[in-house]
Amino acid sequence: MHTGHGHDLGAHGHVHGRHDHTHDGDVTSPPGHTPHRRDGHQKTGRGARLRHALWDVAGGHSHDTSTQIDDALEADTAGRRALLISFAGLGVTAGVQAIVVVLSGSVALLGDTLHNVADALTAVPLLIAFTITRRPATSRFTYGYGRAEDLAGLAVLMMITLSSGLAAYAAIDRLAHPRSVDHLGAVAAAGLVGFVGNEIVARSRIKVGRQIGSAALVADGLHARTDGFTSLAVLLGVGGAAAGWRWADPAVGLAITVAILGVLRSAARVVGARLMDAVDPDLVADATTTLMHTPGIETVRELRLRWIGHTLRAEVDVTVDPNLTLTAAHDLAHAAEAHLLRHIRRLAAATVHTSPAHHHPAAPSAP
Repeated sequence: MHTGHGHDLGAHGHVHGRHDHTHDGDVTSPPGHTPHRRDGHQKTGRGARLRHALWDVAGGHSHDTSTQIDDALEADTAGRRALLISFAGLGVTAGVQAIVVVLSGSVALLGDTLHNVADALTAVPLLIAFTITRRPATSRFTYGYGRAEDLAGLAVLMMITLSSGLAAYAAIDRLAHPRSVDHLGAVAAAGLVGFVGNEIVARSRIKVGRQIGSAALVADGLHARTDGFTSLAVLLGVGGAAAGWRWADPAVGLAITVAILGVLRSAARVVGARLMDAVDPDLVADATTTLMHTPGIETVRELRLRWIGHTLRAEVDVTVDPNLTLTAAHDLAHAAEAHLLRHIRRLAAATVHTSPAHHHPAAPSAP
């Protein structure tokens, strides 16, 4: 007895829209964070209620919440708001710094300004991606357009790389052709403005990115945070220039370039992991525990999770009592799916396959 995909036993599959209940005990597990269980019947606070619609088809027992419409819309709105705030904040910061660069000729501040300009422009591909992800799935893109967010992450990496290259070129050129830096007080003030502006933007991006499960937005926030600390490095160049060391300003510019490359490495790991369908292992363990707490589930044979945009999808194979009727096994799969949706936050869809315990065909051998 199996209920699942590809079986000719009249197994029933259900595609579910939104359920008429509030999902309690959510588990939060944005990228890079350990999930936290909130057991009991605790309201989520978002009031997301899902309409319950059944569709019997031959195949697997699949429940689709259509990206949990209320949460998904809220996530998209929060993401776009964070990006617009970032674009405005960094645009003003870079504008102030650019004026001081023209007046002072500071290469260190130029590197910081270029980086802030690039960081502000990264909001553009992310805003486009957040808009695209709202499109419904089609017969061609059956999983929807959530992956557009990951492509935007690649665009962010390209912009970080470009800004580091421009900053390095300017610093090396100044080392080869040294000159004094004017208006040191204004340069120092511009460095402080860069730190404050970037830190505000970083907190907004990282907080919202983790809340909505957007790896691209988190990567962008980490980028902005490091930009803030590199802005403080401008003060070192000011101190050296004040002491008469012409090499100090371009040397700090090179140091800023190295810091940018460090951000590039960190952001590439985050975006690359998402492209490779990586998830937090603790999230997998928590989902397994959730399934095992479903009465009637004997073991969890296989559990796969993946992020598509900022929502999760799950594919599960569990074992049940071999003496259960097809209808009973079907109902048990339904209960397991509902349990997952109730306890795993940002889970948008789950496909649960039930198999009789101690009765599994041998896996096909490789040709």
